[in-house]
Amino acid sequence: MSEATDIDRPEAMGTGTSEGMKWISGIASIVGLWILVSPFVLESAEAAVWNNVIVGAAILLLAGYNYYRIVTDHPNSVGVMALAALLGLWTAVAPFAFEIGSEALLWSNVVAGVLALVLAGYVAYAGRSVRAGTPTGT
Repeated sequence: MSEATDIDRPEAMGTGTSEGMKWISGIASIVGLWILVSPFVLESAEAAVWNNVIVGAAILLLAGYNYYRIVTDHPNSVGVMALAALLGLWTAVAPFAFEIGSEALLWSNVVAGVLALVLAGYVAYAGRSVRAGTPTGT
């Protein structure tokens, strides 16, 4: 039988201070920036402009805030990244809710939204607190 390494222990998981979490948060922030500027680069309807500016700015700020927390040795903010993941989900489905303007912007939103959802969702999942010794279902 092999001995458990630090990564196998629940208390070692979910600290959110690893170098990888920092870079994933940074990439999620860049995805938010793309969502913010994409309606100005690609043909879009007015509703899509407002949606992308607001949601893109929110993802940019939330993921950037989490990046800052990790760089300054604070714990990963699970709630902030969970909100960014939900905004990524909204970005992916919003083109089907209202007129987006062009097919290029539609697919840009779908891809960028799924990317933001996956990146932010992973950081939120990896940063959750795991309490050792707490029974499940209580």
